[in-house]
Amino acid sequence: MTAQTNRNRNHTMGDIARLAGVSPMTVSRVVNGDARVRDATREKVEAVIRQTGYVPDPAARILARAGGGRIGLLYANPSNAYLAEVLSGALDGARSVGLLLLIEPSRAGAPDEEREAVRRLAAGGAHGVIVPPPLGESDATLDAIARSGMKAVVLAAPVHRDDLISLRVDDRAAAEEMTRHLLDLGHRRIGFVEGRLDQSASADRRQGAQDAVDAVEGASLLVQPGDFTYRSGFEAGRRLMDLPQRPTAVFASNDDMAAGVLAAVHASGLSTPGDISVAGFDDTYLAASVWPTLTTIRQPVAEMARTAAVILGRGEAPDEPVAHGFIVRESTAAPRD
Repeated sequence: MTAQTNRNRNHTMGDIARLAGVSPMTVSRVVNGDARVRDATREKVEAVIRQTGYVPDPAARILARAGGGRIGLLYANPSNAYLAEVLSGALDGARSVGLLLLIEPSRAGAPDEEREAVRRLAAGGAHGVIVPPPLGESDATLDAIARSGMKAVVLAAPVHRDDLISLRVDDRAAAEEMTRHLLDLGHRRIGFVEGRLDQSASADRRQGAQDAVDAVEGASLLVQPGDFTYRSGFEAGRRLMDLPQRPTAVFASNDDMAAGVLAAVHASGLSTPGDISVAGFDDTYLAASVWPTLTTIRQPVAEMARTAAVILGRGEAPDEPVAHGFIVRESTAAPRD
């Protein structure tokens, strides 16, 4: 690539960082005259800036001078309840370590849009990014982050790259615990509403439920597809209610779908928990807002997002999975005789 070609390109701070072999935060410090940068590093970054003709975003420079660095949050999750948890945690964590939080919407499954969302964060001077599901398992998003030079913390997904940090609960163990609860109450036909197939948590939760059912003679797991949305939970619930031998309990892979199942139960002229027990996963605000209130697995989404922001600001990630909780409310009970 020639210098002329370079100068004609709309370079980002991430591009400059990659070409200079430094972090976006270092580029930001050079651009803003921060004295903490070594002379040799400053000269290398300034040489790349001259070569490419890079012009910093004026708004980003104003933000940098206002204090602190910046981290980003990508978002493409369909659940408003989950988004609320992620946002509240990320904002609190960023504030606690003196960082500004930049938020960029993305669209999972649209690689060009995913890459553009990452580019916008890098152009805004973010040195790190929080990646909630489903983007944490998207090659387009993760590859773009790697090229940008930003550090990333992925929520609720495994990682197989050395440059990523993951914060997640043990989905399989949590789902097994919830299913054992239903079995211990006496349920033997248990419906299960699966989540999006492009998220490993969906398979892990299904496997955990199946493990518990397989350990009890005469028990069965009736699986229906879902995509973590309320509507998919409602449709799955209607299909389960229409079975010749309907389940006496339904475990949905998140609270949004569990709320949809509750609606399907009521639409079928049945009651919860009298006719059908219903359980969810996540313990978002929705779990305590619906009627009856949901028995659910508590995935500490807000705390995970808060921890992610703190890690990007000043620390390293824990090696162990995040602890989940088990919350019993009004939506589960023993089956009727």
